[in-house]
Amino acid sequence: MAFLTIANLHKRFDDHVVVHDFNMSIEQGEFITFLGPSGCGKTTVLRMIAGFETPTSGAITVGKDDITHLSPQKRGIGMVFQSYALFPNMNVTDNIAFGLKMRKLSSADISRKVAEVIKLVELKGKENHYPHELSGGQRQRVALARALVVEPRILLLDEPLSALDARIRKNLREQIRDIQRRLGLTTIFVTHDQEEALTMSDRIFVMNQGRVEQEGRAEMVYTQPATEFVARFMGNYNLLGAADAHKLLGLDIQGHMAIRPESIHVLDASANQEGALDATIRQHQLLGSIIRYQVESQGITLQVDRLNRTASDLMPAGTAVKLQISRDDMREVR
Repeated sequence: MAFLTIANLHKRFDDHVVVHDFNMSIEQGEFITFLGPSGCGKTTVLRMIAGFETPTSGAITVGKDDITHLSPQKRGIGMVFQSYALFPNMNVTDNIAFGLKMRKLSSADISRKVAEVIKLVELKGKENHYPHELSGGQRQRVALARALVVEPRILLLDEPLSALDARIRKNLREQIRDIQRRLGLTTIFVTHDQEEALTMSDRIFVMNQGRVEQEGRAEMVYTQPATEFVARFMGNYNLLGAADAHKLLGLDIQGHMAIRPESIHVLDASANQEGALDATIRQHQLLGSIIRYQVESQGITLQVDRLNRTASDLMPAGTAVKLQISRDDMREVR
C-alpha cells in the first residue's frame, strides 16, 4: 500500500487552472522530484500537500489518513522553502527549536532534539549565530534542521538550492540526499534543474502546464523520454522532425526522433562502417569534461558530445568525420 497517495488533484485560481487531475503514489522512504519549468504547477502541488493551498477537487492521503482538508500543523509534514524563512531575531538554536516549543515539549527534550539535528546537518559551533551571520548554505541547513527536528512523516523541499552558488549547491544536495537515506524519510523535492533531479531522485515526475508529462526512475526518464516536451527539457537531445528523420536516417515516423548527443559516435572520415553518415564539424563548445560539437550532415545540424580527455582530442571546424548512430539509441516521441 502506498504511503502518500494523490488522486485527481485539481487546482483553479479564478479562471486559471494550474493543476489538472494530478495523480501520484509514493512508497515510504522514497525521494521523489517534481521537475519542470517555472509556472508548471509543481510548487502548487507541493503547497497543497503541505496544506498551504486548498485543492479545488481531489484527495491527498497519507497512510490511511485523508489529509486533504487538515490544517498544516496537523499533517505531520515538514517544508523547506527557497527563501529559508528563518526568524531574523532568533539564533540558530531558537530557529530550530521553534516548532518543538509550539508543541510544548519539555526543555530537556527540546535541547536534546535540537542538539541531535544540529549535529546531523553539521552546524556544530553555529548554535548562537543569527541568520545574518551565516552563509546561504548554512541558512538553508538551519531551515532543513528546523523541518527535520519535528520528525515529519514527509519532508517537502521547494527549490531549496536555487539561490546558492554551484559549489555549495552540489555539496548541499549530496548532504540532503545522505540525510534522507539515513532517516528513511519520504521526501518530495521541487526543482527546475535537470542535474539536481537526475542525481538526487528515486523517481522523477516531469511536469508541464499543470500535468505530469512522464514519471519514472531518473535513468528511464533521461534515456527514454515519452514526449517531445520531456526530450527538450531533459537536456540537449537532438530532435529530428519527420522529414529530417527520413532524409538523414531513412526512417518514417509521425512525430520526432530523439537522439542523445552522447550516443552519436564520431568516426574517422576514412572509416568503412556500414550505415555511417558523412559529416563535417562546424563548431564546438568546451563544457569541462565534455566537448559539445555542432556537426552537419546532409544539411542537418546535430549536437554530439565527446569526453574531453586531452587537448589533442579537439577537432577543429571543417574536419570531415563520419557519424554512427545505433537504432537502439533513438526514440520516437510525440
